[in-house]
Amino acid sequence: MAPKRTAETDPRATLRGGLPDRYLTPEDLAALLSVPLETVYAWRKKRTGPPGFRIGKHLRYDPTAVHAWINKLTEAEHDAA
Repeated sequence: MAPKRTAETDPRATLRGGLPDRYLTPEDLAALLSVPLETVYAWRKKRTGPPGFRIGKHLRYDPTAVHAWINKLTEAEHDAA
């Protein structure tokens, strides 16, 4: 069995330049947050959800940006309490 690679020992980490292994699709985001897919598209239309970007005709979300968006919502919730 090969030793487990970490970000420090995995040479691919340098090639990726810090980018995530995989960007999220709208379906991934809906499943992750347990919301209907229509909600994800409504957030995008209203510009209230996590920032997404297009690769050609395909919509993708950076997991880091999604995490930051969730943190922002959490902080706003705590500030309101």
